[in-house]
Amino acid sequence: MAEESKVGSYPFVAEPFHVDFMERLTMGVLGNHLLNCAGFHAADRGFGIATLNENHYTWVLSRLAIEMEEMPHAYEHFTIQTWVENVYRLFTDRNFAILNKDGKPIGYARSIWAMISMETRKPADLLTLHGGSIVDYVCQKDCPIDKPGRIKVTHPQAMGEYRVKYSDIDLNGHVNSIKYIEHILDLFPMEMFRKKQVHRFEMAYVAESYYGDTLSFFQEQTGENEYDVEVKKNGTEVVVRSKVIFRD
Repeated sequence: MAEESKVGSYPFVAEPFHVDFMERLTMGVLGNHLLNCAGFHAADRGFGIATLNENHYTWVLSRLAIEMEEMPHAYEHFTIQTWVENVYRLFTDRNFAILNKDGKPIGYARSIWAMISMETRKPADLLTLHGGSIVDYVCQKDCPIDKPGRIKVTHPQAMGEYRVKYSDIDLNGHVNSIKYIEHILDLFPMEMFRKKQVHRFEMAYVAESYYGDTLSFFQEQTGENEYDVEVKKNGTEVVVRSKVIFRD
């Protein structure tokens, strides 16, 4: 199979209701687009979520790192490319490139996914999916950003709590992975986004949270423009860790 045929390419427009007050596409919307592209690409190749659901399996996102040199602005056309970098027994690495209207890369993303049983919530063996044919889609296309790293909040500052509501819940019945991105960015003051923009955003998903759970947010500044965030549910269990790096 030719390498170029292994890469999915999907066009978008930065709609005015998808941008912030600086007219830049929001990180939450970009994250949704990335996950949608992952779904399109997987479905086109026979291992999409609808097919998996028929056999009581589903995809869950484990890690996500997005690094942007610039964000698409309101009404701008852009393209997201996605491809599978590696397939292991329990995880698969999926990468993304974000291209501007001229086809120039303005950002990249890396993600790690697991396939789990909807009944036991335990990881399933990817190499048994369709006889292991998922490995046929592994592509050697370059993704020149660092992989998601280890995030550890050692001196946390409590930043507030949030009770999970209806609009936070996805089709799997737990908090949508992108909702965490929005809630974490809401920890920062408006003025931060007027002066700076998010250069890199990392997420490590540790556990699931559900409707009615209380999420507690803790933050630690680890550099001039770098912050680590930890989210716990109901005062005890860590559900998400994040790293946010701004730049002027």
